[in-house]
Amino acid sequence: MVKVNEDRVVKEFMELVQIAGHSGEEGEIAKHLKEKLEGLGLKVSIDKAGEKMGGQTGNIIGKLKGTKPGEKIMFSCHMDTVKPGEGIKPQIKDGAIYSDGTTILGADDRAGIAAILEGIKLLKDNNIEHTDVEVVFSIWEEGGLNGAKNLDLDQVEAKYAFVLDSSGSPGEIIIQGPAQDRINVKIKGKSAHAGLYPEKGISAIMIAARAIDNMKLLRIDEETTANIGVINGGEATNIVTAEVSISAEARSINEAKLDKQTKHMAEMFEKAASDFGGVAEVITSREYPSFKISENEDIVVKLKQVFKNIGIEGHTTSTGGGSDTNILNGYGIKAVNLGIGARNPHTFEEHITIEDLVNDAKMVVEIIKEFTN
Repeated sequence: MVKVNEDRVVKEFMELVQIAGHSGEEGEIAKHLKEKLEGLGLKVSIDKAGEKMGGQTGNIIGKLKGTKPGEKIMFSCHMDTVKPGEGIKPQIKDGAIYSDGTTILGADDRAGIAAILEGIKLLKDNNIEHTDVEVVFSIWEEGGLNGAKNLDLDQVEAKYAFVLDSSGSPGEIIIQGPAQDRINVKIKGKSAHAGLYPEKGISAIMIAARAIDNMKLLRIDEETTANIGVINGGEATNIVTAEVSISAEARSINEAKLDKQTKHMAEMFEKAASDFGGVAEVITSREYPSFKISENEDIVVKLKQVFKNIGIEGHTTSTGGGSDTNILNGYGIKAVNLGIGARNPHTFEEHITIEDLVNDAKMVVEIIKEFTN
């Protein structure tokens, strides 16, 4: 087993998190990473995903030519962070890296990126023979997996993909994740003076309340969830509200169950609107597909061996969240999401231990070795 340069990977990570890159604003971090990958000998291109969405850059696609036959594999992370991700000041405390408490840290997903860069450096440092390796650093993941959805597949050849983007500890292998439906609703009633002629109005708020009260929401069963996330509407207390907009979602590992739940939610909005004499305009969309990979699949069997090689117990699990893993599996690429130890992501308490960061890099280089003949 190769030895990770701890100081180097920590320095790399702390450098990366200080480069801002909110969703759609990844221009600076993309330029930095393109130069890093080219410096490591990868052939690098940037696709047109950003142009399609109005962002600053597209997805970075790097290719490291193999020195030995083996399965072509991909490592994937997203470049963007949630807000506030500008002016991050990383600091080490009790063996872990935190922000100064005024911003997120950005370990989601800069820790994955640092691990991939260190893994490639270790290949070079130790003259390790390796198969063809592709690296995809995607944009706009936090805003809806949009970079992966617009990835230029003509530039991708890998059969297997390893997405380094789970907050679980190294050793976690996510082999199952749900599909998600987005449900956007506009409820139209009729305005009236609430004090003088309320009976002449149709309250869009009352329609929404009736619909939501009749819905099955939150935990539906062990595979399915649903939530009303955002409600907007109303002008003043003396006006019967004529229009309300609602954003909701449903998720399930079982897509037949998801279809049923989404249909149920739409029907409740439509029925309530009809009961009150209003209108419900419901638009649903499948944001990403589910995925499920068998324990017996080659990618899982080899990953468990990888973790055994580095002295970590590998274990499979499922998730209720979405990631680029969903999209890649939808393309027919066998993809798993791997734990990297980015704790409390999207909060000011986000942190990662140096031990996990080092193990992430070990994981990358051992995966490459395991998938090389």
